[in-house]
Amino acid sequence: MKLRQFSLRSKRTIIIAIALTTWILWLTLLGAKDAFFHLINYWQIALTMLFGSIIAGGTSIGGGAVAFPVFTKLLQISPHDAKIFSLAIQSVGMTAASLTIYLAKIPVEWRVIRRASLGGILGIFLGLKCFAPLLPPDLLKMSFTIMLTSFSITLFILNQNKKHKKKSIFIWGKSEKIACLFAGIIGGIMSGLVGNGIDIVLFSLMVLGWHLSEKVATPTSVILMALNAIFGLFCQVNIFHDFPITVQHYWFAAIPIVVIGAPLGTVLCSKLHRSTIANILILLIFIELISSLLIIPLRPAIIVSSILSMIIFSGINYWLYRLPYLKISQSQIK
Repeated sequence: MKLRQFSLRSKRTIIIAIALTTWILWLTLLGAKDAFFHLINYWQIALTMLFGSIIAGGTSIGGGAVAFPVFTKLLQISPHDAKIFSLAIQSVGMTAASLTIYLAKIPVEWRVIRRASLGGILGIFLGLKCFAPLLPPDLLKMSFTIMLTSFSITLFILNQNKKHKKKSIFIWGKSEKIACLFAGIIGGIMSGLVGNGIDIVLFSLMVLGWHLSEKVATPTSVILMALNAIFGLFCQVNIFHDFPITVQHYWFAAIPIVVIGAPLGTVLCSKLHRSTIANILILLIFIELISSLLIIPLRPAIIVSSILSMIIFSGINYWLYRLPYLKISQSQIK
């Protein structure tokens, strides 16, 4: 009991230390007057990201389940600016959550992080440079939502089957390394298109493909998204020179909030049972689906792409779910 209390106390200390350090930098770089000007004048952004950052730190879908519908529907922010803001704020919030994960010694799969982050660097550059200018934002958003929905259905079915979940990847060979790299590229492209994606793609691979526990897969995906967001923001600012002033104002308003919310979400997630994490994730994805259906006009192209996306992603998820048993049985026979 004393060990548990010490652990909780030390995690609170980590969160407070990260928050205080960030607040000092925030106040020093902006100046107290400008810092509080942004916080007060864009309080809607800060309030939205209070909830969004807790979700981002505690799950693998990022804060988009809260932020995107509020930004685009209620606050009338363009999908393009919402995507850039997502990368910018995750570079802060997810980094704070990642520091909490590392300092609190929350278990993660570092092999996945090292391999997938390399693919993510290539992927997010391709997404921002090549694909984002070509594809309509509403089609991208709905396709991403359908991918999440397909995953949630598979995850729900998987959790009805009370199979033992692993705390580390059972096999780490050439095929696993290639799968990580490829998934990182795909997830990075999605991050470049909609502001997040590498976290849910790698989470799907780890949970469905390798039956890794959600308690390990979730913090692993948080660190991956932090690294991907940092590189994505670097590209937006220094390569594509696309970081609008209005988005910077939103960013300044949300920074002091997310450095509390994201680490808090991470700590809360580490205390929950893996099935509880899965159920929360499924609920959030359901909310994401409903909000997208209400916000995005269902024109024929959207309907067709949604149906195709559901078929493709459901097939991929089923293939991931079935593949590990073949690998494990073959290794046991040998």
